[in-house]
Amino acid sequence: MEASFDTEESFDDPSCLAPQPPGSVSPAKRQIKEVKETKTTINCVTFPLPGEGPEQQLLKPNDWSYCDYFWADKKDPQGTAHVAGFEVLLQKQLKGKQMQKEMAEFIHERIKIEEEYAKNLSKLSLSPLAAQEEGTLGEAWTQLKKSLHDEAEVHLKFSNKLHSEVEKPLLSFRGDNFKKDLKKYDHHIADLRKQLASRFASVEK
Repeated sequence: MEASFDTEESFDDPSCLAPQPPGSVSPAKRQIKEVKETKTTINCVTFPLPGEGPEQQLLKPNDWSYCDYFWADKKDPQGTAHVAGFEVLLQKQLKGKQMQKEMAEFIHERIKIEEEYAKNLSKLSLSPLAAQEEGTLGEAWTQLKKSLHDEAEVHLKFSNKLHSEVEKPLLSFRGDNFKKDLKKYDHHIADLRKQLASRFASVEK
């Protein structure tokens, strides 16, 4: 009977027939392994090897987006000057001042609603309705009005917390301390950017 072999390796290659030392990989399998090694994993994150991955695409190619130009510089529309990537990031953050103001106004409106609701509940709890009733009906109305008063207190406390823990910090976040910190770190970032530009120039030589 004629023996048949089901294998991917070709016997036309003499190296396939040569004895292989223990633990070695055949040429065919080595070739398959080399084809698959196009990625590397660092800290549980997989990256394509240099030359294997596609060219990185800008997330927002038509915008001055800090997500694309954090370290790199971008030319202005006239192409006569460059805008530092850190400056793009900084301008994005400074625009958050308006958003922060709008958030504080939103919270302030919520506080007014809570205060008005608490005021109306408290007023309703003072209603003289069924004040002369006795027995279970009188007790039921007394408990109902007490629950309204307690609920009014809860909403009033909630409005006070919104003011002290949300609205007030939002309004004071970008005060004098923010400007001082920004000025302090601005010089530090400028020095780091000079070092980065110098190293880029050294690499390109």
